[in-house]
Amino acid sequence: MDDFKKFMSEYGGMIIGVLVAIVLLLTKFYLLIIAIILIVVCGYAGHYFQHNKDNVKDKLKNFIDRL
Repeated sequence: MDDFKKFMSEYGGMIIGVLVAIVLLLTKFYLLIIAIILIVVCGYAGHYFQHNKDNVKDKLKNFIDRL
């Protein structure tokens, strides 16, 4: 019993993570999570581009010139 407690204290989080991942894959809930993450990242990028227009233009111009 002592070995089981040690095993669970060391690998319990990984086991729970694997079970959650399996449930997400089986229910295709991961598609919703990916969509939410994509919406948040695109919103942040749009906000950054809007407030840093000059920096973005300069970095983009330098990148294009290197190509």
